[in-house]
This record gives sequence, structure tokens and C-alpha cells, in this order.
Amino acid sequence: MFWDSTSSSSGSDSDTDDGGTGATKQVVVGICAMAKKSQSKPMREILMRLQEFQYIRILVFPEETIVSKPVEEWPIVDCLISFHSKGFPLEKALQYANLRHPYVINNLHMQYDIQDRRKVYAILESQGIEIPRYAVLDRDSPDPKHHELIESEDHVEVNGVVFNKPFVEKPVSAEDHNIYIYYPTSAGGGSQRLFRKIGSRSSVYSPESRVRKTGSFIYEDFMPTDGTDVKVYTVGPDYAHAEARKSPALDGKVERDSEGKEIRYPVILSNAEKLISRKVCLAFKQTVCGFDLLRANGKSFVCDVNGFSFVKNSNKYYDDCAKILGNMILRELAPTLHIPWSVPFQLDDPPIVPTTFGKMMELRCVVAVIRHGDRTPKQKMKVEVRHPKFFEIFEKYGGKTDGAVKLKRPKQLQEVLDIARFLLNEIEQRSAPELAEKQTKLEQLKSVLEMYGHFSGINRKVQMKYQPKGRPKSSSSDDGENQNSPADPSLVLIVKWGGELTPAGRIQAEELGRIFRCMYPGGQGRHYYVGLAPIGEYAGTQGLGLLRLHSTYRHDLKIYASDEGRVQMTAAAFAKGLLALEGELTPILVQMVKSANTNGLLDNDNEASKYQDIAKARLHSLMQQDRDFTAEDRTAINPCNSISINMALDFVKNPVRCCERVQQLIHKLMAIVRLKKDDPKTRDATLYHGETWELMGRRWGKIEKDFCSKNNVFDISKIPDIYDCIKYDLQHNQHTLQFDQAEDLYINSKYLADIVIPQEYGMTMMEKLTISQGICTPLLKKIRADLQRNIEEAGEENVNRLNPRYSHGVSSPGRHVRTRLYFTSESHLHSLLTVLRFGGLLSSQEDASKDEQWRRAMEYVSMVSEINYMSQVVILLYEDPTKDPCSEERFHVELHFSPGVNCCVQKNLPPGPGFRPHSRNDVRNKSSSDNSPTDSPGPSSPYRCGERENTPFLYLSLFLSGVHHYDRPPTLSHQHLLRTKLAPPQLSLTDMEPGKCRKKEKLGPGLSNSRDDLEYLTPLSNKVGWQMVEEEQEGKRRGRE
Repeated sequence: MFWDSTSSSSGSDSDTDDGGTGATKQVVVGICAMAKKSQSKPMREILMRLQEFQYIRILVFPEETIVSKPVEEWPIVDCLISFHSKGFPLEKALQYANLRHPYVINNLHMQYDIQDRRKVYAILESQGIEIPRYAVLDRDSPDPKHHELIESEDHVEVNGVVFNKPFVEKPVSAEDHNIYIYYPTSAGGGSQRLFRKIGSRSSVYSPESRVRKTGSFIYEDFMPTDGTDVKVYTVGPDYAHAEARKSPALDGKVERDSEGKEIRYPVILSNAEKLISRKVCLAFKQTVCGFDLLRANGKSFVCDVNGFSFVKNSNKYYDDCAKILGNMILRELAPTLHIPWSVPFQLDDPPIVPTTFGKMMELRCVVAVIRHGDRTPKQKMKVEVRHPKFFEIFEKYGGKTDGAVKLKRPKQLQEVLDIARFLLNEIEQRSAPELAEKQTKLEQLKSVLEMYGHFSGINRKVQMKYQPKGRPKSSSSDDGENQNSPADPSLVLIVKWGGELTPAGRIQAEELGRIFRCMYPGGQGRHYYVGLAPIGEYAGTQGLGLLRLHSTYRHDLKIYASDEGRVQMTAAAFAKGLLALEGELTPILVQMVKSANTNGLLDNDNEASKYQDIAKARLHSLMQQDRDFTAEDRTAINPCNSISINMALDFVKNPVRCCERVQQLIHKLMAIVRLKKDDPKTRDATLYHGETWELMGRRWGKIEKDFCSKNNVFDISKIPDIYDCIKYDLQHNQHTLQFDQAEDLYINSKYLADIVIPQEYGMTMMEKLTISQGICTPLLKKIRADLQRNIEEAGEENVNRLNPRYSHGVSSPGRHVRTRLYFTSESHLHSLLTVLRFGGLLSSQEDASKDEQWRRAMEYVSMVSEINYMSQVVILLYEDPTKDPCSEERFHVELHFSPGVNCCVQKNLPPGPGFRPHSRNDVRNKSSSDNSPTDSPGPSSPYRCGERENTPFLYLSLFLSGVHHYDRPPTLSHQHLLRTKLAPPQLSLTDMEPGKCRKKEKLGPGLSNSRDDLEYLTPLSNKVGWQMVEEEQEGKRRGRE
């Protein structure tokens, strides 16, 4: 019996051919391989997905038929997937192909070559693919020059080619996996002997240092790969999936997960490596092909080609493989079999997407600057210490040279913890009475360092600064001594903790990554979400989208993050969602996220900090006046007339009275915390992220002490900390804390923070620009270089570029969609927005006032009160290849902005500005545009150009003229109508239960792009796209309207 995927239903299928015979027109795909391969899990997964194609029928040849019966009796198929493995009669498969002439997926003749490593290397060399330096010792050759071997203690000479140890010895037969690596005597000598995996081992060490004396071998240089190998799997010349695994040469132990599967890590292939994948696939004529890459010395080398092989555990790969194979088979055979099948979006199509002004253009570059996700409150403690043990560790790590040390490594933090434990023990035994007054601080130091049961520099660090005459006390976090008299030299020990990404923050980043895919070709369809699992494009419907684009040479992705742990983990979580990766964040972080601080890309400038301090001092002085704000006060605080700050000033009225209200509410909250901590019923309650009542009490107690001095003068610099803490507790701890006035404290501190936080980056336009320039100039230069590089590429390419649909030879392998993602903190987002607002994107203020699009865009930014978690500025560069390279219409740039997540209260967002893209439906269906605003129109519902929408996004589209304009800020060309649309992506920060990270999903406005125009869905429709907002908040807004 043959396995026929449609044998039970083919007779009743309603889709008949034109002749009315009742038979369904289908392509019969035959699987001709040994049973162990054809019945393997990867093959079953892929065949199961192939069966979902309406016009494909799967037929698996039984092993008995393959081995025992003549090829004339084998079933007749239209397409043949056949590959060699142990015991497979490859010659019979060739006879069958010559007899029946099916469409063959993997060339059968070339499978003979793949079994011989000598021929594999020769083919790779002929294609210009990098391979390790090698020589062949062919003992089967009658020519003695082909098997000359001279062996010495630390090298061998093969046919005149010298290989110093370490070197590799491979049998010429690819079926023989007994590969030896020989080590030099300086490293202890001996050899590592690799073999096919047996249980949990893939190699063993042997003290034998002499090479084998029988058989033919390839000798090659050993490539230092830092202990990892890269396995690449192609599906056609334009797709490659890559994984890294621990090198079997490392220690021979196979790393397995809890389910017994070998641990493999996701890998991003470089553009050059994707081109290597294409060359290997075409050179060996193997559509489905696996090969091994070694990354060493800044290059990539192919060291083995395996032929037909599948990824073992990846649903994404199974989806991709089945989709590509199915489309490839139908593209080849549907026309000859007269099957009514239309070609979907394919990997070799140009990345064409709709722009905001309705025209289809080619996406060339995506640049995004993104703030990190939800984090725990940042905290710090300062204590002045003089104990010799602290001075010892200070000098040990170079403090004597620099005057300060920063300790982040686990070993360093353990040493500080040991000192704290020792000193607390001394206090308990009353052997060190001079330390008694430090007991509270030492206990807190011990408690902080003992959190989570393990150390990580991502969430805790200790700094020590030398003070030759002691340090005066400045806040409750300090522990200075008598500030009136000089003291002996001391160290100020500063402990910083908190500020780490929460489980909620990881979910936000991962979800944003998934939504981010929609901007790429193939991702403009309608999408449906259930919980966090997308259904639609990313679940395997027609269209390949970003996930497929990324697996080809066409996508060039780099992710940068500052050195803060929360920023790096946000970047990793985003990458996980963006690329549909699986597993923990740590390997994703290591493999994919680059540090942006090596060149100061995301660092703050010291000069900017100096100007910030001046602005803060003036702002704090204005905020400490015990009277209602006068017109002069308002002008002094908000000279740029920001709408959100004006709203906050209206609420606050008298800053001192508002601060007093906040202080009263903090007192009440502290009383509740003390009560809960002492109550036997609640003292063991679990707070979010492992926090205890003791730690919460210390967190709020420090704020309570620092916010108001004994002279009743408020420290305005603490307002961001207060807002930070109450937002966190209201979001994550309110169900346990049960503080009835939590929202009152949140609202009051929020309005104060809406004044203080943005104005700490400067109050006048020039102050804002000066500070912003100091903070983000390196980032701005890098973004300009990213965009400039794409424009330069356009000028270098030949005329074949104008119709890439037919250029399958890839004459321009460097052409691709370039994606650059920069993850950073709030300061860079504030600075970047300031530069975009005030940096002269329009040539003059007069132009800005005349341009209605610009005015609306700036009005929207002015209404945004907070640059919240996951805020983002996205820049998209498009190219119209049909336009002259020097034309102003050749390139098109869009600036997209989202203020990030919503908190669990006050979820109403400022109304979004701008014009909806003009639709041809506007003319045809003008009468239907007057529907009630409470209706939920379907995707074909028209809107008038210029109609306002209530959406928390800004899209600013602008045209750039040619390359010659890129050496200065881009100028808007007023004769072009500039439009806005919904921007990706907005998330809702919803209530999370401790430890469960459960997301309460709500529906909101969606976006659907068609080729003719951009159609919009109003809130509460059943389609969800770019944005997820709280349903009840939208209901309130509609009620007000």
C-alpha cells in the first residue's frame, strides 16, 4: 500500500475539471526514500503541511517497493522527492527518473558527488566558496604523488603541503563520520575523535597523536570557532535556516534540553553567508540541502555538505519549507497540468509595500529607536564606609588608580556580600560598636545582594568612590557623618539595584516584535490575534512576510542595545517576537544583540549632563513656589507652549500644595505597608517579581524621607521616582496592596511628572536642542549613515535592477532591505523627538506654519505627555525604481512615532492628527462616508481625506530629493501632499498577576493595507492589526462623543 494523502476523499471532491469527469486536478508528489527517513518526524511534519495545498497529493513509496520491485512497477508521480541514505538504491531512483521524467526536487546524479568529500570540496572551490585549506591523501590512487605523507611530532606534510597541529583528518567518504582532530604537544597532544552521536556523546579524547595509516583522507586546517558550529538548511536558493550548536570537538558531550533534544541556538546569517547558501544550493542542484559553516577569523567557511536534510525541531521551519516547496512545485507544474493556481508572493519578488500616501514602492530601510519595556523601580543606597576590608577590595579592583570602581561581576558582588555578612556578625557579637550605626545600611546591602539567590550584573551593581576628607550627607540614601568637621578618608559605597525588565516587559517587547513584522513585504494582510498567538499571516496563510524575507539574502538585520540589562533583554525579547524564535532570551541576546556602547552610540554626553543640571535647577526653583501658577510662571516653565505641559499646569495649579497632597498620600501608603508587613494574615503575601513587604517599605520609606526636608522644602528631583514607584505598584501590586487612594497618588504624581520629566531636558527650544544634541548626536549620525548607504547602493546598480522579478541570477547580491534597531532608554527618545521637532526638518518656521501636515504632526507630539515603555520612533525609507535616480520622487521617507504602552489607569490617549490616505473609494462611495461615528465600518468603508481620528500614533511622510540632498537635513517639498496614518505599534500595559504574566487582551483599531489604497477599521471591530488598546477605554471615549 502507498501512503496517499487524499485516497479517502479524492472521489468525493467537489472541485472537478472542465471535462466534468469528477476527478480533481492535482499534482502527485512522490516521496522516494528509506522508511527511516520518509517516516521521520521532520518529514511527517512537512508532508502534513504540504497536504494542505488544494492541488497537491502526497504519495510515499514503501521501502519494500523501492528495494525489491523494478522501477516499472513503482507508482507514477508528477514530482519526485528522492534522496540517498544508507541502503538506498540511488541507481534505481535514477532509472525511475529517466523512465517517468517527473519534476525532481533534488538532483539525483549530484547525490553521488555529495558522498565523496573530495568532489564536494572541488565543487565548492569551483564556485568561489571559502573552504579550509586542505590536501587529499588518496591511497587508492596509482599515482604515488597523491599519497605522500611525512609525519612529524607537531605537523604532517601531505603531498608537499604542511599542516601544523591542530589539524583535521577526514575520511574521503562522506558516509564515514570518524573525523579526528590532532592537537600539538604544547597543548598536551593527543586527538579528539568525532563520530555519529551515540546517546549523549559525539566525540572522545584519545592520547593517540599519530595519524591513521590506512585509508584515504582529507587533511585540513583546524578552524577556531569558539566552540560552536553553524548548521544551515536551504529550501531553494533563496531560503536558509541556520542554527548554532555546541561543537562536537569541544568536549564530545551533546547538550540536551529537558525533552532530550540537542540544544541549538538561533543564528542570524550575514548577507555573505546567505549568498553562500544560495551558491551551495545551486552548485549541488539540491533544493533541500544541509551544510556546515565554520565562523573563524572574521570569515565563514563551508566544511561539509550533507545533501537532503531537515531541521529537527522548528515549527517555523516546517511551515516555511512546506510553503516554499508547495509553491515551487505548483509554479513548475500547474501550467502544464492546467491547474487554476495563481502565484503568491515569493521570495524572489521585490519587497514592494504600500506607503502612507497610497503608492506601492520598494521598502529599502527600516530604522527604529525603541525604549525598553516595563521595569522594576530603580533604587540606590549610599553608605560611607571606612572599614579596612572595603579599602582592600577597592584597591584590588584598581580604585587607587581611578579613584572609583564599579563592581558587577558575580565574584565581585560575592566579595562585597561576604564583607557585609562579616561586619553584621561583628555587630551582633558587640565586637565592633563603631559599626552599630551602620547596621541598617549593612542589612539592606546584604538583603539586596542576596535577592534572587544568584548574582547578575544585569540587575545589581556596587560602586565605590574615594573621599579623602569624608563625604557630607545630602539625602536619606546617604549615610554621611558630621558635615561640619573634616573627617578621615572614606569610601562612599553606592549600591544600585532594580530597574530590571519584568515578565510584563518581556511580553510587551515580544509582542511588539511580532506586530513589527507587518511593515515588511507580505505582512500587509489582515491579522487576527487570540491571546498572544497570532492567527493568519504568521500561522501559515498565503504570503511569506518578514520571517521568510529574513531567511533569504534580502534582509540585513542588526540589533543594537545600550549596556543596561533591561535594554538588552528588551532587545532580545523583541528579536524573539520579530523572528519567531523559541527558547530563553539569554542565547538570543548573545547571538543577536550587539553592544552599542563600544563607540558611544547610545551613551550620554557629559556636556549634555552639565546643561541638564542647569535646566533642572531653574525648573526646581519654579516648582517650589507656594502659589498658583501665574502667566509668567507658565511662560517660564513652558516657553515652547507644549499642550501636555499646559494640561498638567492646569491640574497642578499650586505646585507646593500638590506636592503636599502627594506627601500625605505617601504617608498613608506607608502606613498600609507597615500594617500588611506586621499582619500575620498578609505578611507572607507574594508581591510582584519576588519583592517583600520589607523591601517595598524601604523603597517607599526612602522616598518618604527624601521628598520633603525638615524645612518643608520639597525635592522636586524625586517626583520622577515617586511616579515610577506608584505606576509600578498600581500596575503590579494593587491587588495585594489594596490602597484605596493609589489612583489619586498616581494621578497627582503623574501630572507633576508631566511637567518635570520633559523639562529636565531643557525648557527653551535652544536648551532642548543643546541637550538633545549632546545626548543623541552619535545616534543621529549612525541613522543618517544607515539611510545614506541605501541611497548610495541605488546609484551603484545597473539597469537590471528596474525589473528584479526576472533577475534570478542575483546580479546585485548586496541589495536588500536593511533593518537597524536601536534599543535605549528614555533620554534618547526625548532627545530624538526634540531634534525632529525643532531641528529644522522644514527649511523655515514659515514653511512649518504653512504646512498643514506638519502642524498637525507637531500638535500631536505636543499632546503626548509621556515617552512610556516601548515608545518608538520608526523611519522607513522607500524607493520607486521607476523614477529617475535624480528625481525628487525617487525616494520617500516616513517618520513613525508611538508613545508606547498604556498604564492600567488613564488609558485615554491624545487624538491622533492628520489626513487619512485618499482612497479611490472616496469618490465612488462618498455618500456612505456620512455614517454615524458609532458605526463599525468594514474594510471597504471610505473616509474623507483630512478626517480626524482618535489614535495614539503619528505618521509623518516626507519626500526626499536625490542623493545630493542627503548631506543636510532632509527638506519637505510642499507641493507634495503629506499624509498621516496609523503607526505601528501600540501596546496595552495590562494587569499582570504575580508569576503568571497573564495578558488581558482587548481589541482596538486595526489597519489593513490593500494594493489600491489603505483602508481603516474603527475601534471595536473584529479585526486587530497594528494596535491593541483597552476596549473599555474606547467605550468611554465613544460615550463622550
